[in-house]
Amino acid sequence: MACKLYNPPHPGETLREDILPALGLSVTDAAEQLGVTRAALSRVLNGRADLWLGLQTDYDLWHARKTGVTKVKPAKSLATA
Repeated sequence: MACKLYNPPHPGETLREDILPALGLSVTDAAEQLGVTRAALSRVLNGRADLWLGLQTDYDLWHARKTGVTKVKPAKSLATA
């Protein structure tokens, strides 16, 4: 049974608190490797990226429709798989 989060963390929070430290990357280093400005990455990391999240959703939906996927199912967590 899937557990629904009441207030899920913003993706930027996960990147900021888990991913970048695990990789030993500073914001500046990560931005450089991603080919974006430090300011742009900082906006994502600090939860001010609604535009980017909306664009990602549009992109994902376009690809799903293009490939004929009629129903998108939630991904299974590795902890529950």
